[in-house]
Amino acid sequence: MKKFSLYEQCIMLPFNNEIFKHCSDFSCGNSDLDEFFHNEAELYSDELMGKTYCWITDEKPYQIVALFTLANDSIKTVNLNNKVRNRLNRTINNNKRGRSYPAVLIGRLGINKCFQNQNIGSQLLQFIKEWFRHSDNKTGCRFIVVDAYNNGRTTKFYELNNFRYLYENEQEEGEQYKIPITETILTRLMYCDLKL
Repeated sequence: MKKFSLYEQCIMLPFNNEIFKHCSDFSCGNSDLDEFFHNEAELYSDELMGKTYCWITDEKPYQIVALFTLANDSIKTVNLNNKVRNRLNRTINNNKRGRSYPAVLIGRLGINKCFQNQNIGSQLLQFIKEWFRHSDNKTGCRFIVVDAYNNGRTTKFYELNNFRYLYENEQEEGEQYKIPITETILTRLMYCDLKL
């Protein structure tokens, strides 16, 4: 069986609700993500809070294969403990070390249930990385960051795609964000250095 390819079998478009009218139903199997893509993504775009893109099959019946939302962000080193700050700074030229590093946030990412387990998520992350490394990129962006759902499957997916935890463990992250130790951390902040 031939591996599904986003580049060869799909086109990428800026997302709007009109696309849902021309494509078969989309669900990634996560109610929070489905709710966002169906009801909030266009509003986020209208408010300039995030831009959602979609990959759609290039043959009928058109299907949304993947959706993802990007927003500007940064990693502020002044908010990091010394150990984390030093780990980040080691990869940056001494003359360019600062209090904040430009980043893009993957706010949401969903793969259609019909296309899951076909390496599409990894293809999508590779596309995003190359998009922000490309010389036509309109802005500086050293890191990609994501607040990954704190479950083994999701965090492992990002780890396999060269993302690292910003904080080494949940306790350290909880302390940074003043989350009581009795509460579960629902997401973990992860990053990918585009120069590595």
